[in-house]
Amino acid sequence: MSLPLATNPAPAVGDLAPDFTLTDQTGAHVTLSEAVRDRHALLVFFPFAFSSICTGELLEIQLNVDEFVNERVNVYAISCDPRHAQAAWAAHEGYRFPLLSDFWPHGEVARAYGVFDEASGMAVRGTFVVDPQLRIVWSLVNGPGEQRDIGVLHAAVKHL
Repeated sequence: MSLPLATNPAPAVGDLAPDFTLTDQTGAHVTLSEAVRDRHALLVFFPFAFSSICTGELLEIQLNVDEFVNERVNVYAISCDPRHAQAAWAAHEGYRFPLLSDFWPHGEVARAYGVFDEASGMAVRGTFVVDPQLRIVWSLVNGPGEQRDIGVLHAAVKHL
């Protein structure tokens, strides 16, 4: 596995999750510390909207949305794409969960999570489960071009 060229290491299980406020595809602001007040957050960083691997991964989440968006957990997909590109992609694919834009300052949240690839200007496939105390309780980071195993995501949220 190639390691992402990030300026910060990814937070480990047990670490406090970096808080953030990002805009979703509809223009609404999402603050992590508020989002986890009553349920866990599954943060799914991905490289680019409209790319084949990312589309396949998020489609798998959409096809199983009740498992990833319920009273115990909510999924937030995060990329460095601008909000308008994410809005077009969400409309095209029918995603019913927030796509958060880490566009400006470019990749700031991905850097905080240690999943920003400086050479390509994109987030790699980092996945984190954050609990209501803002702690990382599960994580997995895949390098550039490495597809996420969606079955592992199912297992990560199954017992929340």
